[in-house]
Amino acid sequence: MPLLLLITMLTLTSACTAEAPTEPPPVTGSPLASQIARFDPVDISVDLSGLPDNERQALDAMVAAARLFDGLFLQQVWADNPALLVQLAQDQSPAGRERLHYFLINKGPWSRLDENAPFIDGVGPKPPQGNFYPADATKEEVEAWMNTLRGADRQLAVGFFSTIRRNASGSLMAVPYSVEYQNTLAAAADHLRRAASLTSQPTLKRFLELRAAAFTSNDYYASDVAWMELDASIEPTIGPYETYEDAWFGYKAAFEAFVTVRDNAETTKLDVFGGELQGLEDALPIDARYRTAKIGAMAPMRVVNVVFSAGDANRGVQTAAFNLPNDDRVIREKGSKRVMLKNVQEAKFQHVLTPIAQVAIAAADRDKVSFDAFFTHILMHELMHGLGPHVVHGSQTPVREALKDTYSALEEAKADISGLWALAQLANKGTISADIARSMYTTFLASSFRSIRFGLTSAHGRGQILQLNYLLDNGAVLVNADGTFSVVDAKIADAVANLTRDIMTMQAVGDYAAAQAMLATMVVVRPEVQAVLDKLTGVPVDIEPRFTAIK
Repeated sequence: MPLLLLITMLTLTSACTAEAPTEPPPVTGSPLASQIARFDPVDISVDLSGLPDNERQALDAMVAAARLFDGLFLQQVWADNPALLVQLAQDQSPAGRERLHYFLINKGPWSRLDENAPFIDGVGPKPPQGNFYPADATKEEVEAWMNTLRGADRQLAVGFFSTIRRNASGSLMAVPYSVEYQNTLAAAADHLRRAASLTSQPTLKRFLELRAAAFTSNDYYASDVAWMELDASIEPTIGPYETYEDAWFGYKAAFEAFVTVRDNAETTKLDVFGGELQGLEDALPIDARYRTAKIGAMAPMRVVNVVFSAGDANRGVQTAAFNLPNDDRVIREKGSKRVMLKNVQEAKFQHVLTPIAQVAIAAADRDKVSFDAFFTHILMHELMHGLGPHVVHGSQTPVREALKDTYSALEEAKADISGLWALAQLANKGTISADIARSMYTTFLASSFRSIRFGLTSAHGRGQILQLNYLLDNGAVLVNADGTFSVVDAKIADAVANLTRDIMTMQAVGDYAAAQAMLATMVVVRPEVQAVLDKLTGVPVDIEPRFTAIK
């Protein structure tokens, strides 16, 4: 790609992402305007007054690095995205500005809420392999080639941090991210080194220096460990992490960035949960041989407020929390960190979940929908990503590799339903408040409709409809005469435990065929669910963040 084109793309993307209009654009009645209106523009603000000048300057340098990841992610989604972005930006007509606006929300010309339907003329279907594999390759060809590899060659090919390309002779080869994206990563590394030189917080300095080094070495282990050990007022998460864009295998990590500041008071409240993890692992409703006798010692939890996000962290539906890293080696040795994005969650609850509950939930139960239950279940969702099987029993094969394209949806369903199971365990012990215990099931049910609206191409949406259908089939949720939904108190706990068992057992044995069958039969929107979705057309599906704390 010509350097000038890339610079133009990055500048446009960063500007449009960070500096959204003060007011949402007027709805003109066009189909595209209606699609855009599903994302409610919301100011995401953070009080940075407590940061010393040097830390504020360090934060600005981290944001500068994060901005680069919008352009990098665009390249990973589709090879033609950069050129299309420049073309769209040149069209200043009202229709052209709408197309650019929606392109930036989706990070591409496909509507993520509409099963990736293209919204720009002349664009074909979204490539399921993204731009991680050769455009002229087939999934079968790539998989057959990977199966011929051994040792370090195979590890690189199926690993998070490589693309697959063709060499001069046309044969497949693995290219490290440090080579594939070397120019952008070198620039990002420079920004992180500048941030490291400015901060006076030792663990932050160490992470920034090691992550900058990882961008050029392609070895992320040391910086992942440093991120786990990070204890600072500024909490950056920046690098290649989630694998949702690789719909072929779920192997390749997309670049994302969250630049956040820690909420110390809220983080302290979560300390009690860290001591519960081994007990929850030991009590999982699966065969004892599939449990982990000793989970990673480190399981830090952070409540943060987002200053800026980019790349895979800011496309379509916004992330409310995350559990990282995804590297199985780090998880086995160190555990994983759970990060709660409080200001984003508050915006989602106020602008999306509360109005959904008024439509989807029986009137007598609507007072059971609470922010505390919403927040705490999201926390347990992230905690449960770290529990349960991570490798196929009796082998060293990661579950991610064994379940391939089914992994992401099932893992999201597992974290959701086992998070609800875990809340029940903690309620029985009195670890969580009586108010959360009273409201957790109904809040989960209301939030099910929120996640289903993300679409059935979303791992979260697929995982959520699977859960709701299972609960309906087992009588744990019922549809009332007026079309609203209610929890059946006498059956919900057993159904939640049973689905937790079914998914985790499937993961433990690496049963790809069973995973395919479960998704094929359970990921379908039934008429009674669709009837509620049809009534939600005036309710936003999610928020469109406007980051007001940065220039």
